[in-house]
Formats: sequence, C-alpha cells, structure tokens
Amino acid sequence: MNLYQQIFRPILFSTTDPEWIHRQFMASLRYLSRQQTVIPPNFPARAIASQIEKQFCFRDDRLQQQLWGLTFPNPLGLAAGFDKNGEVGQFWGSLGFGFAELGTVTWHPQPGNPPPRLFRLIEDQAALNRMGFNNCGATVMAQNLTQVRSPELAKIPIGVNLGKSKVTALEEAMEDYRDSFKVLQGLGDYFVVNVSSPNTPGLRSLQAPERLEQILKTLMDMNTDAKPILVKIAPDLETGEIRAILDLVMGLQLGGVIATNTTISRTGLKTQRLAKTGTSPQEEAGGISGAPLKARSTEVIREIWQYTEGKLLIIGTGGVASADDAWEKITAGASLLEVYTGWIYQGPGLAKQILSGLVSKLEEQGLSHLSQAVGLAHHR
Repeated sequence: MNLYQQIFRPILFSTTDPEWIHRQFMASLRYLSRQQTVIPPNFPARAIASQIEKQFCFRDDRLQQQLWGLTFPNPLGLAAGFDKNGEVGQFWGSLGFGFAELGTVTWHPQPGNPPPRLFRLIEDQAALNRMGFNNCGATVMAQNLTQVRSPELAKIPIGVNLGKSKVTALEEAMEDYRDSFKVLQGLGDYFVVNVSSPNTPGLRSLQAPERLEQILKTLMDMNTDAKPILVKIAPDLETGEIRAILDLVMGLQLGGVIATNTTISRTGLKTQRLAKTGTSPQEEAGGISGAPLKARSTEVIREIWQYTEGKLLIIGTGGVASADDAWEKITAGASLLEVYTGWIYQGPGLAKQILSGLVSKLEEQGLSHLSQAVGLAHHR
C-alpha cells in the first residue's frame, strides 16, 4: 500500500461527496496548467509543474507508438469524464499520461442530472455515476483548449469525446454531434462518438447501426482534417450487436473503437449500502466503473480483436488499476488504454506504476516493443 492509499485516500474519502473533491482537484490542476502559458519561466508554478512531472512520469521508448500519424509517448491515457470541459488539456502529460480524452462535451451547455449523482463503492473498488454529461458546451471547451496549449508542456495527443445534448431529440442527434465537431475539429487530435452512456435518456439506442451510420457519415463528410473518429460502445451489448457496430466501423474505415463505457449490470457487487444515501447500488440508476467492469471490458476487447482479425485499433478501458490489468487488455487486443476509477483508488502514481510494470512484462516475454504484445494472447 502506497502513501496515497495509507494517508491521503482515507482523508479524501472521508467526505461523502466525491464530486466536491473532484472540483477542488480540477481547480488546482486548472491553475497549474494555465500558469505554464502566462508567466515567466522562473515563476514557482513552473517549478511545481516540473517536480510533478519528475514524480509521476515514466518514459521508455519501448512504450512509444505511432498511431493514426500521432505520437503516443506511452499507451496509458486519461478516460473521458474526468476533464469534461478541457480545462487541463496537455498538462495531463505531466501526470504521466500518454494521451488524454476530454469531455464528454455536448453542443448545448448542460448541468447534468440532479445530485447526488456520483457514488463510491469502496468494497468493489468501483464508482457509480449518473452525471448526465454535465459540461460547459462545445464552444466554451474550444476556448479552454486554446488556453491550455503550451510549448512548455510535453506534447500528448488530445481526444475529444462527443455526446448528445439532453434537450436535443434523438431524431436530431446528428445535428448535435455535427455542431460540436465543427467547433472542435481543429483542436482535438482524435474524436470519439459517445452513444453508450447510460445516463442520457435514449442515448444507447443510437448504437443501432442505422442511426449510428447517419451520425458517423455526417462527421466524416465534415472531417476535412482527416482526424481519427472512433465509437465508444457499451459493455452490455450482445455479441451480435457488437458485430453489427464493428461491421459499420470497418465499412466506414473509422479510426477504431473504445471498449467499453460503464455498465448497468449490478451482478456480483459487494457493496450493500452507499454512504451518501444509505441505499443499495441496486436501487440507484447509473453506470458502474472500476473493478467490476474489468472482466467484461476485456472480454469485449477480445471479441473485437477476433472478429476484426486484429485490423481495428482498440482503446481498452474499464477496471485498469495495475500493470497486470493493463497487460491483460493489451494482450487481448488493445493498443491503448484509459483509466479513471483505478486512478482515484490507486492514486496519482498509478501511471508510473503501470508503465514501469509493462516494461518489466515486455522484458519477461522477450519482447522489444509494446506493439508486439498487442493481441499476443490470441497467438498462443
């Protein structure tokens, strides 16, 4: 157990409002990230940022990949949902991440669902959320992203996760995604169409191929900069439904798939009562992230790899909290990984721990580069 788990996590978890903790943390990172662009090099904030980077970053050329023409210094990224408004941007690289996916952002600013809407399931190393795409809207995110780019910060790819505004009818979803993409196209390195969150009414129905195709074709027609476009899918889909989406993704030659979003399943949960409400997780709406999602997300990654014969790039997310978890998803077929809940439970040193562990596993397997491990489990 590290220092964060021994001392800091108990203090942070002593409040029953994890959303308040998140806001304070984001405010601190927002301050640091923006100081890099507006102050002299000898100002203390730069020194603080430098020390953060030394503490949390791990670099090894064996982990660097060239994907979609972008350089990923390592395969571990921050999942969407943490930096919803693009307020920190490239500064996530100083915390050890090889890329960061921002959002989910919608065309219309929206407050999200009423609180309480974020819960810890400590016994399960998990979280339950029904945030509802709370964000400042695509136009404000675009303004934020122009303020957090700096030559002082390590360059990492920035993804933008696009969702549908709650006030927009499902029949008009295409226009909603289109408008957000139009404003943000020049500011993101890749884009994700999120049609799999369980917290916006009807959103998951957009995973139906005929509806999804309309959205994707519209974005591709606008995609003059040839930015990679991916689809984020739910873990609760049946095999046939996953394959139908994959046929569409492959047919349109999209950039890849993110597997997976949060799950609506409550199977096997150990947590009986939520601290904030005293209710059971079974009684509360929302998606589960963290350890309970790990096995299913890896299974979906494995299914995608097998069905596409390893020809489709996969970003794996769901329950990554150790080098072993990361290795399992990579060998199942994921080229990149994302973390969120595991980072909350394990602390800011998680990226360094996972990345150094991946290098050790490469050495144990006699492999010279991470790319050789992608899908390795299928070749044994």
